[in-house]
Amino acid sequence: MSAILLGLLLSAGSSRGDGWTIGTPESAGVSATKLAAMDTEIRGGEFRKIGSVLVARNGKIVHEAYYEGDADTLRNTRSATKSVTAILTGIAIDRKLLSGVDVPVSPFLSAWKPFAHPDPRKDAITVAQLLTMSSALDCNDWIDSSPGNEERMYPMEDWVRFGVDLPVRSATSFSYCTAGTVLLGAVLESAAHMPVDELASKFLFGPLGIERAHWTRSPRGMPMTGGGLELRSRDLLKLGELWRRNKDWNGTRVVSAAWVQASTRPHSRIDDSTEYGYLFWVKSFRTADRSYPAYLMTGNGGNKVAVFPELQLVAVLTSTNYNARGMHQQTDRLLTDYVLPGVER
Repeated sequence: MSAILLGLLLSAGSSRGDGWTIGTPESAGVSATKLAAMDTEIRGGEFRKIGSVLVARNGKIVHEAYYEGDADTLRNTRSATKSVTAILTGIAIDRKLLSGVDVPVSPFLSAWKPFAHPDPRKDAITVAQLLTMSSALDCNDWIDSSPGNEERMYPMEDWVRFGVDLPVRSATSFSYCTAGTVLLGAVLESAAHMPVDELASKFLFGPLGIERAHWTRSPRGMPMTGGGLELRSRDLLKLGELWRRNKDWNGTRVVSAAWVQASTRPHSRIDDSTEYGYLFWVKSFRTADRSYPAYLMTGNGGNKVAVFPELQLVAVLTSTNYNARGMHQQTDRLLTDYVLPGVER
């Protein structure tokens, strides 16, 4: 895509009236040449099933390109929207609906008592442990045989019942568990006395001007807080920008800076290069000569909302490359080979 065409695309987007300001790459210290090269490679088929790529720096959109659908298409970024549950948890704590992350979740799940496999360790599970994927539940989506693997949950009518009835394990180290995030959604509903989608509309989407959101729902109709929430690419970018700004959107306070910092601070280690906050991933991206710390919302397909605080930069990469080998590596490459090398420090 030529720089002229890219400029026309951005100018067309600027009239959407959704709170975003549009800037040119050059004015933000971002290489238009690198972005144009990325666009050419995506459109030429070098990268598979990319839906959209958006880049914002210093609060302005400087790149916006769509390859599947358009600016109004709702994107299913799968587990990337687990981070929305973390944002809502912070809002609930800020508003005194929850007393903090150390509160046990069992009292908020009394509608499902008695639980199967009763155990004091289950009763002691806290909000923090669900946020950090380190609860005592025997649940690991990365192991097919795990009792709590999410694929065992979906055929069930009551997904919360599936979670509360899981057996416990001896360790409380990181174990990726969608069912635990579903339980956190039930905790939020109990604490706020309203459905999660209403909580989100009132205190998060409303202030951000997010008007369209489609929630996946359980057979019982509960909004799925473990992923699958569909949002527009620009609205995903707003969530990243909200976190980059450390609490507010265009002057409207949405969540406390303390929660932003707590959610993106490492609480669990995944491997040598990756850590986990409160339903946010924490890692660095390395280019040929530098390493850039980031925190991310990530999901199946290689979907990412990546925040690079040192660069004042947010990038959204959506993809329908679900369950494919190398799905995350290819969107990592878009960042490390094109976006980051073109950013002035």
